[in-house]
Amino acid sequence: MSDAAQPTAAEVRAAAEAVKTALDRHLAAVERRSGEDDPAVYEAFNQLAAAAEVYDELLYDRYDEVTPFEIPGTDDSLPPYAGPEEPNAISVLIRRDYAVAEPQRLLAQAQRVEAAEYDDGPGADEDAAGTIHGALGVLFGEFEPDEIASRHKEFGLEEGDSTLWVTAADEPAEPGEWLETPFEGVDPQRVVCRFDVSAVFDDEDADGQDADGEDAGDAGELDDDLDLDEDEDLEPLDAAER
Repeated sequence: MSDAAQPTAAEVRAAAEAVKTALDRHLAAVERRSGEDDPAVYEAFNQLAAAAEVYDELLYDRYDEVTPFEIPGTDDSLPPYAGPEEPNAISVLIRRDYAVAEPQRLLAQAQRVEAAEYDDGPGADEDAAGTIHGALGVLFGEFEPDEIASRHKEFGLEEGDSTLWVTAADEPAEPGEWLETPFEGVDPQRVVCRFDVSAVFDDEDADGQDADGEDAGDAGELDDDLDLDEDEDLEPLDAAER
């Protein structure tokens, strides 16, 4: 950058004063907050973030220095709730990610489900559990998503991130209204609450214990060295009773 384009020392000083003013306003808004999603706090946060960004840029351009703090961008947070005070309906949006960590275990469990569906052995869909995508279809068709989440290791799956959003609506949707595009058109300002689970939040200690003090490995997890070709090595899935 040329000297002519560099900000003046006065401009940097003014930006620093703007940060101080924004800090005072943010603190005052927090002290007067009326609730968890107070729009005044949200606005003061945005003003503070903008002022800090301007100061950081001017400081670098003028003195080749940076600030020791970083205010997270507002794109990573939800805006304040602006939906109905008394929602007549809600939608629950859930996403859970899994890695297929043990394909043979997944295939074996799906084949057991298929075998339990028929008294005389495999039926018309005997090849459905012979591929990974087919096995996934069998298991997710047989078990509820919450049960798969709680028993994922038995199915050869490894948990990734998950999130649950509860959104408010003025009226219940008409039957079949959103089935073609179920996850489009979500208004962030109508999100009542959200719950995220991610490895970045893990609080495991050096002994391999989770946040509840239990061993990281499930007690009910199947041994890795099991012979998946023998039925007696797999726990019954009670598929015939469902």
